[in-house]
Amino acid sequence: MLVLKRKAGESIIVNENIEIKIIEIEEGRIKIGIEAPKDVSILRKEVLDEAHMENKQASENKSIDKSMFIKLKKK
Repeated sequence: MLVLKRKAGESIIVNENIEIKIIEIEEGRIKIGIEAPKDVSILRKEVLDEAHMENKQASENKSIDKSMFIKLKKK
């Protein structure tokens, strides 16, 4: 892992086409801005981790609620 120190207003360039800029530092929180091509997906890690966990739980839950299945089948 590369660790860099930056001040408000400074930037980091990734792969020559992604700029991560430190917008503001206040009360121990950092506000960042990211400029990247539209085809680059930018996600918060905690959101991605939660989606992965929910997908894993869904794939492990193999029991089917028969009443719910019947309701869905009637639609």
